[in-house]
Amino acid sequence: MDGQENEQPMSGDADTPASGRGRRWALRPRRDRRAGDPAPAPWVRVARRIGVAAAVLAIALAGVVLGTFAGGRMHTDIGPFRAELTLAPALRGGTTVDIPPLGALQLHSHDGPTHLTVALGALDQRRTEALIDDPASISRASQSAVTDVRNGVMRLGLRTVGMTLLVTLLLAALVFRDTRRTAWAGGLALLVTVGSLGAAASTLRPQAIEEPRYEGLLVNAPAIVGDARRIANDYTKYAEQLQRLVGNVSQLYTTVSALPVYEPAPGTTRVLHVSDMHLNPTGWQLIRTVVEQFGIDVVIDTGDITDWGSEPEASFVGSIGLLKKPYVYIRGNHDSARTAAAVAQQPNAIVLDNSTTTVAGLTIAGIGDPRFTPDKNTSPAGSGLTPQVADQVITTGTKLATTIRESPKPVNIALVHDPASAGPLSGVCPLVLAGHTHARQVSKLPEVPGQPPTQLMVEGSTGGAGLRGLEGEKPTPLTMTVLYLDQNKLLQAYDDITVGGTGQAQVNLERHIVQDPKAGAEVPVTPTPTR
Repeated sequence: MDGQENEQPMSGDADTPASGRGRRWALRPRRDRRAGDPAPAPWVRVARRIGVAAAVLAIALAGVVLGTFAGGRMHTDIGPFRAELTLAPALRGGTTVDIPPLGALQLHSHDGPTHLTVALGALDQRRTEALIDDPASISRASQSAVTDVRNGVMRLGLRTVGMTLLVTLLLAALVFRDTRRTAWAGGLALLVTVGSLGAAASTLRPQAIEEPRYEGLLVNAPAIVGDARRIANDYTKYAEQLQRLVGNVSQLYTTVSALPVYEPAPGTTRVLHVSDMHLNPTGWQLIRTVVEQFGIDVVIDTGDITDWGSEPEASFVGSIGLLKKPYVYIRGNHDSARTAAAVAQQPNAIVLDNSTTTVAGLTIAGIGDPRFTPDKNTSPAGSGLTPQVADQVITTGTKLATTIRESPKPVNIALVHDPASAGPLSGVCPLVLAGHTHARQVSKLPEVPGQPPTQLMVEGSTGGAGLRGLEGEKPTPLTMTVLYLDQNKLLQAYDDITVGGTGQAQVNLERHIVQDPKAGAEVPVTPTPTR
């Protein structure tokens, strides 16, 4: 009997047949919802809570990052500029003021995990014209710069907070599908965002404008930074400096170029010396800019305008006619007779070949290079100076010296391509221009007793030596020189202009004043180049 009673189904299962299958089911422990599930182990509950908290934190941080990138960017007007303000997460704080194409100012303005970028864009055409017509408007426009920046940053902060909260809530709702966890993620994102912006505001250092770090390729950075030594540590002076900063940049834009223009004496003739273009079209852009901005009277080219002197290359010289200024040219060792003929076809070009010309009040004599060696590796003579070639090059200088002595007018400038040809010209004329070496050099030729001194000015490569300019570790810079000759046609000053090589945009201008034009520039006397 007892055995039969033990085999009876459990309460509530009287209808279950007393089969083996029914007995196995009857012996299983039953879960009664009214009595509740078996309680999990404590470590399981802790691990579950930690996992949920980590997930909420991860979603909140992801929402902060995505929301900052999505909403931490806005356009606003800062003085005369249309600017873009950008907030981005960063391990270190600070502010970057981008002033394209001049460079950027790096300010250690604050700490905290946020970085502010202020990118100054182009000036509005209407505002630009107003600035040009009324220079005083630059000062008035820059006075509002500080207020514009402050208001823009506040709006950007609110926009960032709102966007991070929205992105986090949407992300959490998609992941958790739970109101409470979504609310926790949103609150945490709000706390992180407001805390980060608050940390940046609490560590604000207005005096950071006093010590900016300039990052750019324009060497006259002081024109952008301004006179920072006069800034005090209070916000009022900081605001004044920021106004001055915007005003300086405005003036750079409205005057088109940051390159200063020498103020010569009345009657001065401005000559632009270029050389060794080697088919680089960038050189033409630079030449046109300098011709217009410096008021050039005549352009002098000492050769190697092409690389191979071929017929297809002849079209490269067509830009000469666009300059609208006299263009005096001599042939280099990379220029063929066909190249010289193509230059001569330009309406403003003058090709000299052991001859003289008078242009812009200057009498100029020139002679082409005696060699045609476009490929120095295969040419028997090459472009190097073997003894035979040296004699040929020096003889060229002797021929030009004879032409100068026979000239009915005193020659002011002599042109040779290779500076090795300049030796025989010492004492014959006051100034000799050359190229060929792709390296700028200013020197005095060995003096001839009883004759006035002669100065030799060798230009670099106005075309950055073309493709060969990329052979070294650094690209060959583009160079040219503006010469200022006084009423007596003597050199009184010159500006060496250098622009970074291919892929760079560095601009450098070095001004040299000649104290005694009759004696020439203060440079060492060097022997005739022998390379």
